[in-house]
Amino acid sequence: MLSNIRIVLVQTFHPGNIGAAARAMKTMGLTNLVLVNPRCFPDEEATRLAAGATDVLEKALVVTSLEDAVQDCVQVVGASARLRSLPLPHFDEPDDMAEQVISNATNAPVALVFGRERSGLTNDEIRCCTHQVSIPANPEYGILNLSQAVQILAYETHRAWRKRDASDFSYQRPLEATPPSREQFVHFQDHLGRLMQQSGFLTQPHARTEEQLQTLFSRAQPSRKELSLLRGLLSAFEAHLPK
Repeated sequence: MLSNIRIVLVQTFHPGNIGAAARAMKTMGLTNLVLVNPRCFPDEEATRLAAGATDVLEKALVVTSLEDAVQDCVQVVGASARLRSLPLPHFDEPDDMAEQVISNATNAPVALVFGRERSGLTNDEIRCCTHQVSIPANPEYGILNLSQAVQILAYETHRAWRKRDASDFSYQRPLEATPPSREQFVHFQDHLGRLMQQSGFLTQPHARTEEQLQTLFSRAQPSRKELSLLRGLLSAFEAHLPK
């Protein structure tokens, strides 16, 4: 699905912005970059600012017109800070756009089009689009760098994709946060109960106290590593009890 989403940059003036845009794309799983008449490409500045996303630059397609860049796309969304008089459907919120883009990208190519750094897209280029989208910003200072705009729309697109069941996206979790198995938790509870008896904290079985402690640790949701530390602490205390 993400491979069907194309980022199109029209007549980018600063090659560094191409590299920064490639980096923004790759962080969101997008790799399909098309450049329409870039002023200077390939370029060392683009490569430098792409950092680890030089593979996106190496696969980038350079074309001479926006029509060539989007002719096979079923949806073409032009990013524009200025509303034109052209009666195109307009997305006020990027997340609304992303939902539709992801839906259309399921079976066919779609394109997100970004214009020149200073002047954006021309009216003729907007006519190549099927939709427009704006990024809500401070009305007194709504200026975004090209790569920033790419990052925001790429993020919203990735967000809409990962929320789909079919995405099979896995959120990163530290290994230390792995929860303990039920068996490990039961062993900890047994160990704690035994130590409470041996230490004299409980002189006889007291189900209510053990239930309260079980509830406490269940609510705390200790990780597997944290539970292991608690078992070690109990063992250390146990070793100092009279035999």
